[in-house]
Amino acid sequence: MPAHPSRPAATARALVLATHPGPTVAVTVVATLLAVAAGTPADRVALVAAAVLAGQASIGWSNDWLDADRDRAVARADKPVVQGAVAPSLLRTLALGSAAAAVVLSLVLGVVPGVLLLVLVASGWAYNAGLKRTAVSVVPYVTGFGALPAGVVAAAPGAPVAPWWLVAAGGALGAAAHFANVAPDIEDDLATGVRGLPHRLGARASAVTGAALLGSTSLLLVLGPAGPPTAAGWAGLALAVPAVAVAALAGTARFRRAAFPAVMLLTVLDVVLLLAGGAAVT
Repeated sequence: MPAHPSRPAATARALVLATHPGPTVAVTVVATLLAVAAGTPADRVALVAAAVLAGQASIGWSNDWLDADRDRAVARADKPVVQGAVAPSLLRTLALGSAAAAVVLSLVLGVVPGVLLLVLVASGWAYNAGLKRTAVSVVPYVTGFGALPAGVVAAAPGAPVAPWWLVAAGGALGAAAHFANVAPDIEDDLATGVRGLPHRLGARASAVTGAALLGSTSLLLVLGPAGPPTAAGWAGLALAVPAVAVAALAGTARFRRAAFPAVMLLTVLDVVLLLAGGAAVT
């Protein structure tokens, strides 16, 4: 007979899925790489990674907890709560616990980097708690992802200030991620009363806007640092072309689910190439 996963294993898998592991891992990896680029000691790099991971997990769990009734109403089969694999009450407990852990871990880094890192956590929770239903739904993404690189850089020795282009790229990336993330679920969202900015603009206009923001992110990361663009920078721009194209097509049924992974993948690659090019982030 085929082996079936045990109930604890199935619950653990459901809890991991409820963190929204794709963006959670991508954001944590980007934060860790930026901490390395800023010359942060290894122990504090690990602390940055742990703080960001805890914060992202709390945002994912709070999303599935707060949206449980909405997800059931539209039969979101990809959601562990809808599958019956995990109870909303457990997600609530984990979301609050991991948010508390994020607060402690962030503030251990210092007041300035801690507060900046927690802006991302607070922004994610504010979005989940209701801003997603408003015309300013993009604001938590812009503020949160703009604050993230600032907080990571501030965690380096001497609490340096992140360069303007890195903060601007973070904000633009956050906005692009918002438009791409909403694309696959616009109909379900509208059916349950969610009318954020992408819903009000419409699928195609949102896709074009998200693609423009994604392209702007790459341009800022390549052209923002002092000096002429490096070979790694030009490679980053070349890689941005297909990702931007996919994001621009997010308004069509065929490419809706490919846009958000493309944004996350390009983000990680951009940061890797930023490091390879030796750009100063402090």
